[in-house]
Amino acid sequence: MLFVPVWDLNPLKSVRFQYVTVGIIAIDVLIYFGLQSDLFFNAPAGLIEALSPRPGHVAPWQSFLAHLPEQYKLVTYMFLHGSALHLLFNMIFLFVFGDNVEDAMGHVRFIVFYLACGVLAALVYSFSTDFPDVPLVGASGAVSGVIGAYLILHPNIRVWVLVPLPKLPFLPLRFSAAVVIGVWILYQLGCAVYFPSQAVAWWAHVGGFFAGAILVVLMKRPEVRLFDGATGE
Repeated sequence: MLFVPVWDLNPLKSVRFQYVTVGIIAIDVLIYFGLQSDLFFNAPAGLIEALSPRPGHVAPWQSFLAHLPEQYKLVTYMFLHGSALHLLFNMIFLFVFGDNVEDAMGHVRFIVFYLACGVLAALVYSFSTDFPDVPLVGASGAVSGVIGAYLILHPNIRVWVLVPLPKLPFLPLRFSAAVVIGVWILYQLGCAVYFPSQAVAWWAHVGGFFAGAILVVLMKRPEVRLFDGATGE
């Protein structure tokens, strides 16, 4: 873990509140803890298997979900997480960067954008992974799209991050979004090329990021400027 973003100095301009961003976070959290507690389902592991795409093949589950078309799994996988830390880090990044991307697009377009980034991330992962039998789960691809869009919209906004150090839990530092996100995507690319892992879908992160960076140009409000030049002070 390189760092954890915690806050950006970037007030909303077009929407009163980031309802979609907060709604997605709430849905992901409820689904995760609902599955972990077996509150709604008796076989959460089987449910996750049934709702997660596998690049190599589709393993049927003994329920009505066995017939769920594979293309729908490109959406359902975004709302499943393998661990509490997996969920936590995805939701932190979404909380910090999602509100301003939603602000730039509006609520409805942001929903479409988020889902599209997740789908494209899964497709990139499917074509590039070295582990085709490992099911893909998590919001990382969609959240990476949000991060890519934020870079195109607000590269100069200041972002507070917590950097882990050997003798300190975290060191709070503030950098421009261009620096924070630039370091982040270079790390994702480096790991995808040189350190492929079954545990982390690096190519989904990379695919989602570039999908978001492209789609934001097409889906932002007409009056919203790219690379807005704000200092964030």
